[in-house]
Amino acid sequence: MSDYVIRSGDRAAFLAGLRELIDFLTANPAVLVPRSASVAVVVDASDSDARRAGVASVAAPLGLPVQDIGRGYFSARRDFGPISYGVVGVPPEERL
Repeated sequence: MSDYVIRSGDRAAFLAGLRELIDFLTANPAVLVPRSASVAVVVDASDSDARRAGVASVAAPLGLPVQDIGRGYFSARRDFGPISYGVVGVPPEERL
């Protein structure tokens, strides 16, 4: 068992929702879209090394390095045009 928890969702439902959004926006050109959008997977772990390992496990299939962004946070992000897909490890004291 790993020392981290990846807060991930139902893959099929997520992809279906994206497709539904694309279909809706395509069919309704009067609906405004944002300049950019982001989605992120969150990694929970009580210690820094475990957070980094959790982020690395999500970043590796994307071909991304893990960035230490300070104060116990780690992240990786890949942009697809104006859409960002990322992962972030959040210190326990910062979690909601």
